[in-house]
Amino acid sequence: MSVTYRKHGQYGYVTLDNPPVNAIGQAVRQGLQEAVARAEADRVERVIVTGAGRAFAAGGDAKEFDGPARDPHLPDVLTAIEASPVPWIAAIHGACLGGGLELALACRYRVATPDAVLGLPEVTLGVVPGAGGTQRLPRLVGQEMALEMIASGRSVSGTRAQRIGLVDALDPDPLGFAEMTNGEWLGMAVPVGALNSGALPAAAYDAARAVAAKKMPGNPAPLAAIELLELSQTAELAEGLARERAAFLQLRGSDTARALRHLFFAERAARAPAWLTADPQEPAEVAVVGGGTMGAGIAYALLARGVSVTLLETDAEGVARAQANLDRIIAEGVTRGRITDEPALRARLTLGADYGAAAGAQLAIEAAFESMAVKTEVMARLQAALPASAVLATNTSYLDIDQIAATLDDPSRLLGLHFFAPAHIMKLLEIVRGAATSDTALATGFALARRLGKIPVLAGVCDGFIGNRILARYREAADTVFLDGSTPWEVDEAMVAFGYAMGPYEAQDLSGLDIAHAARRRQDATRDPARRYIPIADRMVELGKLGRKTGAGWYRYPGGGGKVEDPIVADLGIEEAHFAGITRTDYGADEIRHRLLHAMINEAADILHEGIAASATDIDLVTVHGYGFPRAKGGLMHYADTLGPAAVLAALQALAREDPVAWRPSPMIEDAVARGLSFADWSQPA
Repeated sequence: MSVTYRKHGQYGYVTLDNPPVNAIGQAVRQGLQEAVARAEADRVERVIVTGAGRAFAAGGDAKEFDGPARDPHLPDVLTAIEASPVPWIAAIHGACLGGGLELALACRYRVATPDAVLGLPEVTLGVVPGAGGTQRLPRLVGQEMALEMIASGRSVSGTRAQRIGLVDALDPDPLGFAEMTNGEWLGMAVPVGALNSGALPAAAYDAARAVAAKKMPGNPAPLAAIELLELSQTAELAEGLARERAAFLQLRGSDTARALRHLFFAERAARAPAWLTADPQEPAEVAVVGGGTMGAGIAYALLARGVSVTLLETDAEGVARAQANLDRIIAEGVTRGRITDEPALRARLTLGADYGAAAGAQLAIEAAFESMAVKTEVMARLQAALPASAVLATNTSYLDIDQIAATLDDPSRLLGLHFFAPAHIMKLLEIVRGAATSDTALATGFALARRLGKIPVLAGVCDGFIGNRILARYREAADTVFLDGSTPWEVDEAMVAFGYAMGPYEAQDLSGLDIAHAARRRQDATRDPARRYIPIADRMVELGKLGRKTGAGWYRYPGGGGKVEDPIVADLGIEEAHFAGITRTDYGADEIRHRLLHAMINEAADILHEGIAASATDIDLVTVHGYGFPRAKGGLMHYADTLGPAAVLAALQALAREDPVAWRPSPMIEDAVARGLSFADWSQPA
């Protein structure tokens, strides 16, 4: 049973038992409703509700959101609990989130473990709390704290929950504490719904709306939640609950909510494939080669998870730079409270130029300069210094890892671990499987991702793997639009309006134009001569306009400040169009988005067709977590499915009449349309 009720003496005990996290689905709601009636019939003095296993209750069952709401509805169940003559006590451990916290708010008393996690994260799924969260939480903790928690979806620990008044007591054994709670006091406890919610100036809500619009663009849920919190200042509880429920039901069927639920489940399903059964290396020590921005970030991520790191550089000067880079990241970690024991973290770190210092490492991650010669030299030195059983990984963004592996005595020990900068913050990790990569090496990559809290995505070998290959096509399409009639800032504005934090040109200024330039030079020998080539970015590099680091790229950055449109760059587009004999067209924002998004979708479909990515969902994870695709759109291929494969194919066919090489529809899209499949459901034909 999902809910068990038992009477022992004068107490009733209710246990939520819906593994793995006691999600509050229909069976749990039914069980709670029955428990209210049984407790009242038994005339017990109190009911203590807790969760079996590792959680109190981690929210509602999001899988139910795609169907009609089913009786009994949680708001009605919680109203019955709150109004019951038998007071309920929530004994909280582990996750107490969403509907779980709303259940606790309906109880008369709450006791939690110090490390419990309490919150209302519904806005991150595109909905508002639907069972009293926006109305009861401010009545318990005040408007300011409720606004902070609900509009952001952030949770608090049990310890902080007590400080803000969300729980009444802390105890390592909340069930035992609940049993000992004074019965006379409990009988006089005022239901949360009867409390006053307090008030804030209108400016506080306006400020919260501005933050929400910036932090969660395209997601209407935070704004709706803020409106409901504002309502709770003046509305009776019943009115507030009715308005909240209506907003919840309206939002849960929206495209945004469906997209965010898609990502929610995709993120939790991201793990090693079922066929990978090999045992991984579980290294206590890892060697990291290269102490630049990427290498220092990787080293810090390992250190923060308790791994000993030997960080290797080429010489004393390189070691000093690596030390400075790490010192900066560690200082940030201390300031932000992410590091609580800096001496212990530093004790796990060894820096030097002697590869022999890493002789005990069972995993090495190379994060050196993006050059085949440099990387193969590093691998040769690691091979000589480390045991033959050690797994070797390259962090290359573009280079052929099969070519790197071929230089080793045992190519099977090499895999790609493509981190994203900053490596200690970005969640995505592309795990690249070469032709010879062993299952042990691959399993080690997935085990490392789990230890570091990364989202792993398996990729095959090609130039740029999954993410950078799509990025290259995105930039190529942007450059084509620029040449044909737009400006970089018009392109950027169109994509920011779609939901990106920044457009392709501002993003490239941030990373540096020289990186993409080097990638294009590697492709010179193999580039299709029939494919249109846009030389504007090459001319930018020749002019020394490499982005923010040189004070000028696609934009100018006077005094190292904010971006300013650069007429010299606009003139380059006009000049190159003249050389190419092109009559320029003034594209509107919709047409810019149409071209850039369809270019990415088509490239992603080719990646699926070639088996570089295993699924459309993997591409969604890569584009959202590595490349800024709007989370509220659910990822590139989820967005493509909202358009529909047939519509995507028709759009590409129309564009192919302009340029049959660049816009040739992917065979995967043609196959999906022929077989009547969505992108999410498409699989390689037998």
